[in-house]
Amino acid sequence: MPKRGYHHGNLREALIAGCLTLIEKRGPTGFTLSEAAREAGVTPAAVYRHFEGREDLIAAAALQGYEMFGDLMEHAYNNGQPSALSAFEATGRAYLAFARKYPGHYIAMFESGISINRTSELNAVATRAMGVLEKAAEELSKHIPAEKRPPPQMFSAHILAMSHGVVELFARSNPGTQSPFPPEDLLETGIGIYLRGLGLLDPDS
Repeated sequence: MPKRGYHHGNLREALIAGCLTLIEKRGPTGFTLSEAAREAGVTPAAVYRHFEGREDLIAAAALQGYEMFGDLMEHAYNNGQPSALSAFEATGRAYLAFARKYPGHYIAMFESGISINRTSELNAVATRAMGVLEKAAEELSKHIPAEKRPPPQMFSAHILAMSHGVVELFARSNPGTQSPFPPEDLLETGIGIYLRGLGLLDPDS
C-alpha cells in the first residue's frame, strides 16, 4: 500500500484499525508504532500527529472498545427486562459475544496493561461499560435475603472473572485448551451453578 503521509482522510481511525489488526496477530507488545503506520498505509512520522507512542495508540483502541462494549452491554441488559434474572444472564452472554467478535478491542481493553485511569475519558467509558454488569447484579441481588446478599461489586466481579476465564481458556482457540463443550455452554452452566449457590435458581431435580 502506498504511503499517504499527512494527507490520509481519517488518519486517527486508520491507525487504530491498523493497531487492532496487529494486536490480533501479535499481541499488544508484538508490534512497533512504525508497523502500525505501515498497516494503515501512512508514514511513521504521520503517527505522531495523534499519538505519542504505542501505548497511547493502544489506549485509543481500548477507548473505542469500551464505547462499543458499553453499548452492547446496555442493549443486552435492556433496562432489566423481561426479568432481573434474564437481564443478568444476557449481560454475561454479551461479554462473551463481544470478546469473540472484537478480539483486538478486547485485548486492548483487558490484556494490554493499559490502565483505565490513563485518561479521564478512558476511565469514564470503562466505568460506564462495567457498571452495566454491576447494575444487573445489584438488581438481581435484591431477590436474595439481606443477610445473605453479597455486595453487588463482589457479585459482578465473580461473574466477570468467570466470563474472562472462559474467554481466555476456551473462546480463542488457543492450542492445548480445546474444550469438549462450547464456550457459551461453559459460561451458562457456570453462571447457573453460581446463582443456585446464592439461592436465585431452584436446585436441579
